[in-house]
Amino acid sequence: MATTLVTGGTGDLGTPTAAALRAAGHRVRVLSRRTGPGLTTGDLLTGEGVPQALDGADTVVHCATANAGSDITAAANLFAEADRAGVGHLVLISIVGIDRIPLPFYRQRLEIERLLIGSGLPHTIQRATQFHSLIARVFAVQRPLPVLLAPRLPLQPIDVADVADRLTGLASGEPAGRAPDIGGPEVLRAGVLARQWQRATGSRKPILQVSVPGRTFAAFAEGAGLVPGAPFGERAFPEYLAGRGDGG
Repeated sequence: MATTLVTGGTGDLGTPTAAALRAAGHRVRVLSRRTGPGLTTGDLLTGEGVPQALDGADTVVHCATANAGSDITAAANLFAEADRAGVGHLVLISIVGIDRIPLPFYRQRLEIERLLIGSGLPHTIQRATQFHSLIARVFAVQRPLPVLLAPRLPLQPIDVADVADRLTGLASGEPAGRAPDIGGPEVLRAGVLARQWQRATGSRKPILQVSVPGRTFAAFAEGAGLVPGAPFGERAFPEYLAGRGDGG
């Protein structure tokens, strides 16, 4: 049975990914800075515990994100140790449009992709659109405001369970380089998503759709964060919200 190490395996994406991998027959090892049952303790930023976590691992699924500005260091440490350990396949989750949208976080993710490609590790890079949970949080943090702000942008959110299934399929196969991008089942304006969030949460305050200047929002408005063609994700935003119960 193959051993697969999941970094960030206790996070929003890592948790369902670890579960999906187990269901698919993988022996899963979860790397976390925490200690506890079912966890392998290690710190990607310091490197402590990482060689031991990688010992005997055939595949790594990198779902972890570090503190702001530290993702590149964490990824570089992981890639170097994975190479030394002889890992046969490293699967990296990334974000659709990071080569076109000039957000600082997106630039970090693009640099991580470049590091992986340059590492020589057999790998697969999977870009996905924003998660439903992120969209819900954007609206939820506005609860104290008298209005609900929604940028005039198209979005294509995807459910983490759909992404976890995709990562599991990739981790079960051969390294594929850059895999086709995946997106959610619907492309909707942010204002429509805001109305869906309001229906799920009972919020009645007015929605204010805003246009935001700058290259970042211009790139989003031009569709840089969307995936053309048939959608991969199956669970739509209202279904996610219904499952949450609190709207995020």
